[in-house]
Order: sequence, then structure tokens, then C-alpha cells
Amino acid sequence: MWRIVVIESNAKLSYKLGYLIVRNTEEKRVHLDEISTLIVESNQCVITTNLINECAIRNINLIFCDAKHLPSVNCIGINGNTSASKRLMNQINWSKNKKELLWQIIIKQKIFNQASILAKYNKNEAYEKLILYVDEVLMNDSTNREGFSAKVYFNALFGAGFDRRNEEIEPNGTLNYVYSMLLSLFSRYISGYGYSNQLGIWHKNEYNFYNLACDLMEPFRMIVDDFVLTYKYKIEQKHHLHLFLKTEVKINGKNETIENSIKTFIRICLNYLESNEHVTIPVIENYEFKD
Repeated sequence: MWRIVVIESNAKLSYKLGYLIVRNTEEKRVHLDEISTLIVESNQCVITTNLINECAIRNINLIFCDAKHLPSVNCIGINGNTSASKRLMNQINWSKNKKELLWQIIIKQKIFNQASILAKYNKNEAYEKLILYVDEVLMNDSTNREGFSAKVYFNALFGAGFDRRNEEIEPNGTLNYVYSMLLSLFSRYISGYGYSNQLGIWHKNEYNFYNLACDLMEPFRMIVDDFVLTYKYKIEQKHHLHLFLKTEVKINGKNETIENSIKTFIRICLNYLESNEHVTIPVIENYEFKD
């Protein structure tokens, strides 16, 4: 089982003989081969460049948080795949038609998954609306069913008038924290496969380093929403939400950790964009949160 290491207090982080060394009032060691994600929450930590380089070499997801404990930096190695240059050229030339079809499929799956969450919480009227929206999603979601669904979905889950753009309203702070963790996982594996996160299929913001990760993570977002509703963490407790990374997902009939399910999902989407194969988005049948 991969380990998620969270540094919540002041410490010096360094590397020695394959180990992460954490020094504060005492010294602790964790072998880097056991770590999938290292989250540095304290702004008073000191970390060596040697450790940062080793994390990049081993494709460890290294996340730094800001003063509000929100993930603000995700370190990704630039030499994660030997075919990166070739794949970047392929990515630039991905078919416009295939990208638009993939976005349609992703949004249909996202809205269907949102509807499933609404059904779980007995939001039956909103559920019926979203099920109708699923069949109305066109190529490239040209009629913005995603936007209409989002308004219905969030108002049903968190109350009428809920505004996702207002970070001062809970649970927006908590949602943003876990969304950032989810985004970092997608960006990590996209980079590991040799593709650029900056070149998206729908997201095209020139100031967004994670356009492709933002695209592909969409069908997984509602797992975050359900997690936050299930545990009802307050904003000052967000540092406990690394437990989200222990979620087990049933995808394509197999039980996987959320990290492995993300890898499967990314691989299928990228293989479709690279080949002439028909794409069938893996179905997230259910998931289980692990304490």
C-alpha cells in the first residue's frame, strides 16, 4: 500500500540513502519507494533540493500548501518520460473532432455521476433534471449542459443560492483543497505518460498550467463532493482530508485505489486521442472511503 505523508508542523526535510528524513523534535524516516504523495502544509518547513530532485525522479506527487493550507504548488519532473517530445508533437496534432467527441463523453459521464450523488442524498427532483441533461449533451457540450447541471447540482447539495465562486463560504474552502489534490494526481500521471498538462482538449486558459488535467478530472469531481458531505470537515480541519487519497473506487468492474483508477482513466482517454480506437469511458460504479 502506497503511503501519503503529510507534514503539518515545522520540520527540516531531507534525503539520505533512499529515505525521506523528517527532523523536528525527533527524527523520522520513510523510504521514498513507499510514498505516492508528500504534502507539505507547514510554511515553516525547510526542504533540500536533493529531496525535491529525488521526488521528481521517483514520480512522487510533491505538494506545497499556502498559509490557508490550500495546495498551491505541485512539483512535477520535466523528464518523466523518454518519449515526451514525440508525444508532445502528437498532442499538438490531436484531431479536433476526437477532442470534441471525448469532451462530450466526459461531460455526459460527469453529469451522470452528479445525478448518482443526488440520488444518494434523496434529491429526487434535481436527479431527474440531471438525467434529462445527460441525453442533451452535444459534441463539445456546445449547449453548455455542464453549466446548467452544475447550478442544479450544487444548489440541491448545499442549498439554494450556493455560490462556488465565494471561497469565504463553506464548504468551498474544503472542496477547493480536495479538488487541488485530485488535480495534482491527474497532472502527475499525465506528465508521467509523457504529455503536456498545458494543452487541454476543452480548457485552453493560457495562464493555466493544468488544462488537460482539468479536462480529464471532471468525472471524478463528485467523489470529492460526496467525501466532503460525508465527513463534514470544517475549514480548520482540512489538513485531515489527505484521507481522500485512500478512497477505493470500483472502475470497470474492478476495485482500485483512487490513484490506480485515475491512471486507468487517463490511459484510456490518451490512447483514444492517439489512435483510431473508439473510446468507452470507464464507469465509476461505486467507491468506499477508508479511514
